[in-house]
Amino acid sequence: MLAEVWPFVEQRRGAGQRIVLARLVRRAGPGSRPLGATMAVASDGGWTGSVSGGCVEATLLDEARSVLDGARPRLTAISPGADLMPWEPAPACAGELGVLICPLPSGPVYAAIGAALATRRPLALGIDLRPPFHWSTAANRAALRCGDEHFVEELRPGPMLLLVGATDLAAALAALAVPMGYRVVVVDPRPAYAQRDRVPAADDVVCTWPDQWLATVAPEPRDAVLVLTHDPRIDDRAIRAALARPVGYVGALGSRDTHARRLARLAGAPGLDRLAGPAGLDLGAASLAQTALSMLAEVVAVGNRRTGGRLRDAHGRIRAAETASPGR
Repeated sequence: MLAEVWPFVEQRRGAGQRIVLARLVRRAGPGSRPLGATMAVASDGGWTGSVSGGCVEATLLDEARSVLDGARPRLTAISPGADLMPWEPAPACAGELGVLICPLPSGPVYAAIGAALATRRPLALGIDLRPPFHWSTAANRAALRCGDEHFVEELRPGPMLLLVGATDLAAALAALAVPMGYRVVVVDPRPAYAQRDRVPAADDVVCTWPDQWLATVAPEPRDAVLVLTHDPRIDDRAIRAALARPVGYVGALGSRDTHARRLARLAGAPGLDRLAGPAGLDLGAASLAQTALSMLAEVVAVGNRRTGGRLRDAHGRIRAAETASPGR
């Protein structure tokens, strides 16, 4: 997806490098990456991203570098394992891939993408699948003006993750969540804790009571709240306020005994059955980093309406629904 490679794109472009994108715009059969998966290849030889998880990237690197050297942009069909001998096993993602290889858009389109990602505004991005592969942007898919054959990716702001308590665990959670697209806000009423450098990966650190902060925003069902301070004076206010809003996930740190006492204090609070406690998936987490992984894994699972069990024991599709699509 474009958001995954955009930091590389901006860094290389700022250094004066030319960039070609290889974007997965069609697929027939199974695949390990969703539509919209993108590689960015710079003229200094550097590259990032993938469209298949490793099966075809070497071939696409050669094609992208040929475009950097002056070849025409192209929509190419490529099949993982096409170069294998008949008796060699094909990779699981053996469906034919349609990959558009073209230069990075310039001018208003480039600026619109960067602004949308930086400010977390939604943006519909379309590209015609016939030469000259015209790019277009609009506030939403319906407003796009594309040709008969096109590909659309909708850049959407990530969900909010509110962390109550500027603790070491909050810093570990933010470091995991920000690269996953979450907008991480840390709220702590204690001035000694609510310091920007304590949670450097977070988008914002605010010194205020969590219920007061929640009263100023409009959370959505995609958003999540994790309560981390172990101080009932802070945690209980945060939980009551979060459960009163349309937040998709509310979880609280603590042992089973701590959570039992918490439930006793909050008895009768509306929505208490929605509270996840102890928060996290059963990973046997021992370290701070493992605890952060456990908690964030549950946030992701609930957001995708999954239980968080082992994939080997599950059935059905592995990924959540794709947000990019071809059109005609």
